[in-house]
Amino acid sequence: MDMTKQQRNKTVVLPFLIVILFVALGSCSSDNEEDLFGDICDTTDVSYAGFIAPTLQTFCNSCHSAEAPSAGIITETYEGLKVVALDGRLVGAINHESGYSPMPQGQSQLQECTRLKIQAWVEDGALNN
Repeated sequence: MDMTKQQRNKTVVLPFLIVILFVALGSCSSDNEEDLFGDICDTTDVSYAGFIAPTLQTFCNSCHSAEAPSAGIITETYEGLKVVALDGRLVGAINHESGYSPMPQGQSQLQECTRLKIQAWVEDGALNN
């Protein structure tokens, strides 16, 4: 049986397209940032203004504002945050360590990279940068 050129092309192209489809679909198995990028977490040069303040605005300040500071802790100002950063309460709370109130309260831990960046900022002296 003699195949036409068009039939031969189909028998070569179709398996190739199927392989490409499986590879493409397999690479789209996750939409979680940590799953997509794995262990990539740059903790160098974490700044208060660029990362810490916006993160705390998202996860902490609704309960720890100057107007209504839960447990007397203020995270919306650098001065208030510096106190709990340097005495260990910030890192202990976000890492859900024994002896600390797990924060954010009633929620799961912050993503690991977020916690590592906060810890790096604290270890670098909790600077107002």
